[in-house]
Amino acid sequence: MARSMTVYNGCPFTIWPAMYTGSGTAPSYTTGWSADEYTAVTFDVPDNWTAGRIWARRDCDFSTNPGPNSCLDGGCNGGLVCTDPGVPPASLAEFTLDANGVDYYDVSLVDGYNLPVEINNTGGCGVASCPVDLGPDCPAALQGPYDSTGFPVGCKSACDANLDGDPSNSPNCCTGQYDTAATCPSSGVAYYSYFKDNCPDSYCYAYDESSGTALWTCTSLPDYTVTFCPPS
Repeated sequence: MARSMTVYNGCPFTIWPAMYTGSGTAPSYTTGWSADEYTAVTFDVPDNWTAGRIWARRDCDFSTNPGPNSCLDGGCNGGLVCTDPGVPPASLAEFTLDANGVDYYDVSLVDGYNLPVEINNTGGCGVASCPVDLGPDCPAALQGPYDSTGFPVGCKSACDANLDGDPSNSPNCCTGQYDTAATCPSSGVAYYSYFKDNCPDSYCYAYDESSGTALWTCTSLPDYTVTFCPPS
């Protein structure tokens, strides 16, 4: 069995979507492609796709540097066709399908933000989304990368920005002595409210499930559509 996955570019510019599978069987579709504005591709993913992620890259040129720096944001090893999860900041559409009859999916900002994104489905289940542009109003400590005009197009997570100087023992990263939900509440994560207030239906830090609007579930085992730059 397989599911249908549609990836739609609603942005008024070209993006380079990418895909990575954390474990188990990967989709047979390519892990990186170019998507002109307002175009879509549809492909099959395994019915039990596990730890899958889809994200988008911007302003890519693979001719001279086919690595993580070949795109303004979201770049990966492998050039066009990604061989790893990519570098933050990047808005992620994440999936674990048919885990004992339940799909789990979310729009994750744990690795920061680079484009608005939404996950919809044919099963009438909840819509995971971060539909707004977090770049322009991103707190100064989290801004970057910047486009050629100096405009901030990304917004790093507090963890990725390394605000407290030790990512291995950090309340922003939920690591070290802060590596449980009890010891890493959202109140201890810098700028959590900026992400959650603007994108309440997204996953904004490692233990955001307690918010009730971070991790989404569906038992009808539907098909999915990931839209970058969804209509606001």
